[in-house]
Amino acid sequence: MSSNRMEKMGNRTGLAGLIDRLRYHEASRQGFGLLLLLVCAWFAEPAGESRMVLGFVLAAVGQAWRIYAAGVIYKNRKLASTGAYSLVRHPLYLGNFLILVGFAIAAGNWGVMAVVAFFFLFYYPAAIRYEDFKLEGIFGDEWRAWSKNIPGMFPTRFNWQPNQDASWDMRQSMIRNGELVYTVFEIGAGILLFYRAMG
Repeated sequence: MSSNRMEKMGNRTGLAGLIDRLRYHEASRQGFGLLLLLVCAWFAEPAGESRMVLGFVLAAVGQAWRIYAAGVIYKNRKLASTGAYSLVRHPLYLGNFLILVGFAIAAGNWGVMAVVAFFFLFYYPAAIRYEDFKLEGIFGDEWRAWSKNIPGMFPTRFNWQPNQDASWDMRQSMIRNGELVYTVFEIGAGILLFYRAMG
């Protein structure tokens, strides 16, 4: 784990330190997030058509948003501040939220919904704090000037600015930033959820 991440986390010991390390561990957050899609699928309740449609539409919008946002981000090299980044500082996290909430709605299982809610409350405030800390360290005044009026994960106003930092690049999004893998995984989990709910 990087020294910057340790600096932001602090150095608590014991159970509190273990929880800190888990909350700030990016691979765990990503891995558990993907696992939760399969949990939603496996524990899906018998389908209600409108529930399934709403859930899958939300998830599709979330992944389309991720694909769009990932196509203009060059991590830690160039600050993205327009397009998706003119609405929120962390549009990929907003996409994750829409995907998981969509899957939870499609699953129609209250226990699964509670697990999804706990996952977001446990991981995402810490993730936002760390990412902000890291980006401020890299980009300094540029980050501070951009971020002061931009919410972290949920838009509070629609002040859209077209992409100016970079043109959207499919290869950057789908290959370099991994959205092709995420999209295929989500489609597979969605198919599993559909058959579990319809079975």
